Amino acid sequence: MEKEKDIRSILTLEKLLFDKIEFQRKGFKGNQDVTFKIGVTIDKKSDENVYRVHLVLKGDKEQEYTMEIAATGYFSFDSSEALPEERKSTLINKNAVAIMMPYLRSEVSLLTAQPEVDCVVLPPFNVGKLLEQD
Repeated sequence: MEKEKDIRSILTLEKLLFDKIEFQRKGFKGNQDVTFKIGVTIDKKSDENVYRVHLVLKGDKEQEYTMEIAATGYFSFDSSEALPEERKSTLINKNAVAIMMPYLRSEVSLLTAQPEVDCVVLPPFNVGKLLEQD
């Protein structure tokens, strides 16, 4: 008989906020590709066990539009688990961005689903490589 395991994550997304959603039309629909830049900032509130992960995605479709979406996720750890800061940092870096990406991906599609714009579906990102670039 198999032993039951607790498979819940010790990392919890407490809140997710979109800080900025901006779309700036520059011209009519064209055949150019959209180029994206993404930035990640991770910090910890000093007085609490809360980590803040801030994602900023900037998109540019030359001569058609620019967009910027910024989202902040607030993460905490299960207080019953005593984890060293190194382990917490590793979990935040590897998992928090991956947890937030579907929300960011959805918002990009919603923002570009309008008349005379090709709806954009963000491709999957390699979060490990994304964080290496910072």
